[in-house]
Order: sequence, then C-alpha cells, then structure tokens
Amino acid sequence: MRFTRLFIGIIVVMVALWIIVGEQMAGASGDAVVNARVVVIRANTAGSVDMPERVLGSRVEVGEVLATVDDPLVDVIRLNDLRMERAFLNAELERIGMLVADTRAILEAQQARGEIFHARRLQEIRTRLLHARARLDLLESRVGIDAVEQRVTDAVDPEQDRLPAEPVLYDLALDHARERVAVLEIALAAAEAGVFLGDGYNDSPNAQQYSVVLEGEIAGLNAALAETRARAAVVDQRIEREEVRVNALRGGQIASPVTGFLWTVLQADGVTVQRGDPLLTVVDCRSVMVTLPVSENVYNRLKIGQEARVRLNGSDRVYDAAISRLAGSGAATIYQHLAVAPSQQHLERYDVTLNVPELNDPQNDGCLVGRTGRAFFEARPLDWLRRF
Repeated sequence: MRFTRLFIGIIVVMVALWIIVGEQMAGASGDAVVNARVVVIRANTAGSVDMPERVLGSRVEVGEVLATVDDPLVDVIRLNDLRMERAFLNAELERIGMLVADTRAILEAQQARGEIFHARRLQEIRTRLLHARARLDLLESRVGIDAVEQRVTDAVDPEQDRLPAEPVLYDLALDHARERVAVLEIALAAAEAGVFLGDGYNDSPNAQQYSVVLEGEIAGLNAALAETRARAAVVDQRIEREEVRVNALRGGQIASPVTGFLWTVLQADGVTVQRGDPLLTVVDCRSVMVTLPVSENVYNRLKIGQEARVRLNGSDRVYDAAISRLAGSGAATIYQHLAVAPSQQHLERYDVTLNVPELNDPQNDGCLVGRTGRAFFEARPLDWLRRF
C-alpha cells in the first residue's frame, strides 16, 4: 500500500512537471494587440473646411461624406470665356436657322409662281396651237384664192416677211400656216417637259431660275449650319473638361474610401487648408491584424506562414491565425500607418504580425482594434482543457 501511494505520488509529480514545463516552454507572446491600417483623409484642394461634428470612434461607411472643402477664389475666367463663345455660337445657329426658314419660304413662293407660270404657259401654247391648226384647216380646204380674199390671207398670216401692199401668195400663206403649227407643237412638247422656248434666250421662267439660286443659297446655309453645330459640339466638350478642372480646383465633398470608424480629427471646422493637408484619419476595418512582441528565443523558431492561435483577454474564444510578417527588433517605422503604436517595451523585443481572417469578418466580432490578448505558436499540454 505504501509503495502504491509512492508510485501514484511520483506519477502525479511527473505529470505536474510535464504540464508546468510544457506550458512554460511553449512559444507564446504577451501584449498582443488587435491592430489595423489607418487611412489619412486629405484635402483635395485649397479652401475652407466644412466638417460636421462627429464622435471619435463613430462608424464610417464607404462613400460616406466626411468633410467638404470649398475654394471661392478658384479661377473661372477660361470657363466664362468658353461659355461666352458657346453663347455666340448659339446666336449664330439661331441666325442661320432663321435665314434657312426665310429662304425656304421665298423658295416655296417662287416655286408656286413657277408652277402657275408653267400651267398657264402650257394653256397658252395649247390655245395658240388649236387656233393655228384651225387656220391651217381653213387654208387647206381651199384650192385657190382670188384677189378679194387676199385680205383674208393677210389676216391669217400677218407676220409674213414682205413689203407693204406686196401681193400675198396662197402657197406661201399655206406653208407659213403649216410652219406655225409645227413650231407650236415643238414648243408644246418642250413646255410639257419643263423647257420653254418662247423667250429665245432661256429655257425656264424667271421664277424657276430664281428658285435654283435660292436652292443653292439654302444648301450653303445648311453647310454653314452643320459647321456651326460641329463647332458648338467641340466647345461643349471643352466646357465639360474645363468644368471638371474647375470643380476639382473648387473642391467639394470628401468621402471615405474605406469602411471603419473615425480615429482622429486633425482640422477644425471652418479653417482654411491647403491642398494635401490631412483632415482626419479613419481605421480600415478590412485590414485588421494582430501585432505582438516575442522573445528572441521564440522569434528565432518562427517563420512566415506558420500557424498560430490568438485569444483575446476577457474572451474564451480562440482565433486561428498565421504569421504574415517578422519585423524583428526596433520595428518602429512599420507602425507609422497603423492605429495602435507599440510601447517602448514592445520595441525592445521582436515584432511579429499575425493575419487573423476571422477578425476581418464583420459577421463575427466586427472591428476589434485596440483589444489585447495573447498569441500561441505551439501546442500546450492543457489545450484540450481550454476547449471547454
């Protein structure tokens, strides 16, 4: 019985020593901090800042307006000149449009007059041809003519080229009558085709000739109208580019590029800033990481990509992690754009950064920047008990 107790005691002592040594020798860290990148919001132009009051640590969404910078002294001379040029082109377009409309009205009136002339001239030629054929029938129905009827022949053929009181020959009068009928038939055929032969020096009436001139003027005005519209389109493009430039110089709303929370406010409402001056900082909750210091002995056993576990103080949850950066000792510069700066004791040890995917998931604990805890890089004897 005595040996049994001694044996059990030795086993208990060995197990206790194994647990103590295993827990103490396992690679672990203290003062692990949940950290994240900080985005600096800067003024996009010089001007006066209009920044609504916000509580530090308030939630900020992507695209949310954080401040407004307005420069009332921006140079808009070039933009005003382009707008004036566009106004001149608008006036030119209106003038050319009115000329086209007026010229079309005159053209329509001339075309109406030409149609009336064409119809009446055809009617005139047909009437003359009708009577010329009647006179020809009268002459052809007679086989001879006496002296008394010579005066009738003069009336039928008054335009014959002969001297006064010259005797009229029947055959000449008949030939002339046939000639008149043939000439009128030719004139009628030409008039029906739109060509007039009566004037002897042109083939169309004055109204039709003037209509052709007006059509040429309208074609020229339409070309000028198209050219002016093209120039106006180019000026519009230049105005758009100049407005973009002026708006960029004038400033405007400044939106958050990330989802996170307000970390610091660097400028007051109403102050005048220059382009590029920092206004405030926002913690990017999509870049959460864990930074921690370790001893040199533990640091030399670590490597990039090695698995680790993180447990935050005040929580029994253990997060799976992986080593993403080994910065060594004195790693102060890598914290310039992080939310939580290292302590002096931290910088005296060796810096390690862990990637914890679950901390970047907003469905879990959200953005836990600033929380502290511990990280473990090796298995420990009591890990099975910690699961409970």
